[in-house]
Amino acid sequence: MNRKLAVLAAGGTGGHMFPAQALAEAMIARGWRVVLATDERGALYADKFPAEHRISLSAATFKKGDLVGMAGAAINIFQGVMQARKAFSVLDPAVVVGFGGYPSLPGLLAALSTKRPTVIHEQNAVLGRVNRFLADKVDAVACAFPTLERAPAKVRARVHVVGNPVRPDIRALYDVPYEPPTGEIRVLITGGSQGARLLSELTPLAVSNLPDGLRMKLSIQQQTRRENLEEAIRVYKNAVVPAEIAPFFRDMAGRLGRAHLVIGRSGASTCCELAVAGRPSILIPYKAAADDHQRFNAKLLSDAGGAEVAGEDVLTLEVFVKALTKLLSDPDRLTRMAAAARSVAVPDAAEHLADLVEKTAG
Repeated sequence: MNRKLAVLAAGGTGGHMFPAQALAEAMIARGWRVVLATDERGALYADKFPAEHRISLSAATFKKGDLVGMAGAAINIFQGVMQARKAFSVLDPAVVVGFGGYPSLPGLLAALSTKRPTVIHEQNAVLGRVNRFLADKVDAVACAFPTLERAPAKVRARVHVVGNPVRPDIRALYDVPYEPPTGEIRVLITGGSQGARLLSELTPLAVSNLPDGLRMKLSIQQQTRRENLEEAIRVYKNAVVPAEIAPFFRDMAGRLGRAHLVIGRSGASTCCELAVAGRPSILIPYKAAADDHQRFNAKLLSDAGGAEVAGEDVLTLEVFVKALTKLLSDPDRLTRMAAAARSVAVPDAAEHLADLVEKTAG
């Protein structure tokens, strides 16, 4: 059977790859074939990506004003475009969908130059650099958040708000009610791929400074940087707090579903997964994130009442301890926050995006 094929082009981070994977699963369920286009970094996240084939494309980033770097990046991107055009001549995709990040650029440029239907999806509340460059050129623009900063007015006028596709195991949490703590209080700390040092170092200290009666109820699961692992273990052990600590957790859906409170950065996937799962959170936007996009991401949950947000500049140990004490001592507040987070969820974002992709492909 000659089924239609979609090429999904995504940058080499989980924030780009996980939504692409969720769309891939939705498209395959509809009878489509899927091919992934990414770079070497993206391959690290592709072990469970349900693509029948992976195209490895040359790509590169650069800093403004760095003429040598810009020239080198241009050469790499041109090579990537040629690689994609060659692959497309054989695969003949019905549509090419980009998820941002520099590895997505060659695939989209190749699709545009061969007049193939194109869609881009922006995961953050701020339009990223690559998607910003492509937004007025592609056939359809989709986004995760109701607001899209740094987007020109003519782009905002035609944006489709579809939500951020989440993996099926995360989607399943939308139907699982939040149960407030009655004895043990389970706290999940996600370090994130960027700026994890602050959470790795500050969170164990904050937990160790909580009142004794509250601290004795805690059970901690924390992602932490490898270089902070031994120190975090030592701090939790001295505080007599049971803690599971690792650089990476694979069963994130299971851990999220059991958590009473989540502490983490405010990447797009994190915010949307917290909403779908309906879990209260303390979010610390990564200050160095491009265009301050994590602060805008967190605003969706904070405005709804589902998250407490603290900027890096004000998050001292004292502030952190007070915030944790207040939240963990108030199960009713945690329950209200959970409901507020779920109220802004778009659990079927992958299906909404798949609808748009099919419509664009024709």
